[in-house]
Amino acid sequence: MSSSASESAVVSGSVALPDRAAFPLGPTPVDGGTRFAVHAPHSDRVQVCLVDDDGNEHRVDLPDRTYGVWHGVVPGVGAGQRYGYRAYGPWQPQWGLRTNPHKILLDPWARRIVGDVGDPDRLIPHQGDPFGAMSSTDSLGHTPLSVVTPVLTPMHDKPRVPWENTVVYELHVGSYTARHPLVPPELRGTYLGLAHRSVIDHLVGLGVTTVELLPVQAFVTEPSVRARGMRNHWGYSTASYFAPHPAYAVTPGNEIAEFRTMVDAFHSAGLEVLLDVVYNHTCEASVDGPSLSWRGLDAPGYYLLDAHGRDIDLTGCGNTLDASSPIVVRMVCDSLRYWADVMGVDGFRFDLASALARPRGGAFDPRAALLTAIVTDPVLCDVKLVAEPWDATAHGYQLGNFGAQWAEWNDRYRDTVRRYWAGRSGIREMASRLTGSEDLYDRNIRQPWMSVNFVTAHDGFTLADAVSYERKHNDENGEEGRDGSNNNESVNHGVEGPTDDPEILAARDRHIRAMLATLLLSTGTPMLLAGDEFGHTQNGNNNAYCVPEDVPVRDAWPLDWEHADRARTDYVRELLRLRTRVPVLRQRRFFEGRARSVGYPDLVWFGIEGIELDEDAWQDDSRRTLQGWVDGSQLGTVTRTGVTLEDSSGLFVLHSGDAATVTLAGPEWYCGNIVCVFDSRAPDGRPADTSPMRVGSSYPVDGPTVLIFWIADDGPIEQG
Repeated sequence: MSSSASESAVVSGSVALPDRAAFPLGPTPVDGGTRFAVHAPHSDRVQVCLVDDDGNEHRVDLPDRTYGVWHGVVPGVGAGQRYGYRAYGPWQPQWGLRTNPHKILLDPWARRIVGDVGDPDRLIPHQGDPFGAMSSTDSLGHTPLSVVTPVLTPMHDKPRVPWENTVVYELHVGSYTARHPLVPPELRGTYLGLAHRSVIDHLVGLGVTTVELLPVQAFVTEPSVRARGMRNHWGYSTASYFAPHPAYAVTPGNEIAEFRTMVDAFHSAGLEVLLDVVYNHTCEASVDGPSLSWRGLDAPGYYLLDAHGRDIDLTGCGNTLDASSPIVVRMVCDSLRYWADVMGVDGFRFDLASALARPRGGAFDPRAALLTAIVTDPVLCDVKLVAEPWDATAHGYQLGNFGAQWAEWNDRYRDTVRRYWAGRSGIREMASRLTGSEDLYDRNIRQPWMSVNFVTAHDGFTLADAVSYERKHNDENGEEGRDGSNNNESVNHGVEGPTDDPEILAARDRHIRAMLATLLLSTGTPMLLAGDEFGHTQNGNNNAYCVPEDVPVRDAWPLDWEHADRARTDYVRELLRLRTRVPVLRQRRFFEGRARSVGYPDLVWFGIEGIELDEDAWQDDSRRTLQGWVDGSQLGTVTRTGVTLEDSSGLFVLHSGDAATVTLAGPEWYCGNIVCVFDSRAPDGRPADTSPMRVGSSYPVDGPTVLIFWIADDGPIEQG
């Protein structure tokens, strides 16, 4: 649109036809037109602004206001019509009211948006001081517009992977296929690129079950990032909670159909799709930021504000949605149902989820309005729900405190595993993380799979960088290194960054294999970061959320498929096959650690000497060897079709120290042989020696190692 579009627009004064129903919100095609409904309770007039291809505007007043919702039917309007809203009412910023009819606003319930931010100054609703006078500069032509879409048939044929069988794989739609050699160039960086057979074959062959997409709800770049000449890459700056991000479509305007095609392709291969959703804040930043949608319609209803009309910032992004507000609860639940039902996704990972459970910005409450609404919704109670159990404040750290239906990202798992394999911690906490983190989750209402275990995620170092850099290198972000965490629990093995030294490369590779083995063989739900399976690096940047504004998709933090480490990919594939074959590694119940009806416990811990650990040994932080004997009977684990799986028992060994000799441990009721079935020292994980060994045998290790032994076929178990 041209910058002069709004100055030349004709204000018609038309009035929509009356319609007595306040809900549903958003645009709804009806016979002969489209019904519009928008929440704007403080306004005394609201107009639907229809915008043609030349940028000309036709304004239509909505005639009815019910429950604070303005609504009416506009005849002759159908799918494809671009529109926005103009709201008239009080300008009282000290009370949070920023109603400004000079700003054309996105429909918060629009299923599609088009356009981007032009001159950002034209979106600012005030003049200079955010608590001063209203701006009279029109924003039309410089702000995205909503688009009317047709009614679609829901997608219900889903894989429904049981939680205990779930392996999550986190990826970015744009970066993942940006340089994929087997994906046609025109499809790279798009929804259809992910749907390509080569991508799906890789995911299925690897052994993951569930793909988690970084934000795909339409987003725009924040003002502060745009001011540095950068653009938002990750997508944690939402402009619409219903519309798929248009830049990931091959054909402009076809993003809804292409997204559904992608989901259908994943489902046909047995893969689930989770969305990373950002219901804690929006792209409008703080009170000195732009007015694109929510702020101009009902800032006190959508945002947490203090007594002076300023944003309460629990997110570090300038604003926080008020999750105790009825309109926010309605918006979030409507959005989630739309994505689960119409767009077909299988679940959601909630960014900064603690902010959704702090009524009026106060103390965390797991029974807060929004969380309760989600888990009691008849549609949403049947999808996977994953919380990032913190926000940007100290009070927001709530790992383990979400309700019975929530899985949670477990950052304690990440930090413990990194510290252990870096040689910086003992065995005490490592034992808890390996077995589902029962110390964090109430075993009476929670299950081990609720711990989403990860050692890397989009936020932080990649796995290759975690063993190659001791400090972050974020200069490319333009924030002078202030952004990104300083607590990385990383090592560089003697050289910061790239090196040709074969000893250092071998040490890094061995370190990576140990962490991957720990992650993929731990009890809980493992999550892999895309590219970690073949050595992807971000050159030490641990906060790759932005790129220069003019960088094309192929250069926006792309995965380097051309130089992928195929041996590491094979290693991950073998680990996931082992996890699939051994149900004790993915059980639905926490270990008892004490005698059961079979007469002996399901888990016993030992030290390097093969002696059961006592209290003093657990408190000895100098220990670097942990052995655990697991008994897989009475699991109750079943296949997808309900067939009960039998399981074997055995020993796992984690050694993070230097060369040593381990006395292979076994409980007093087992006196037979064990066989090594996995050895992380081997690039393919296959042990060099698979001959049966007696429990109590000496086993040399030459450095950091993960070993798995199972009972040999001839090994008797003596009932105690």
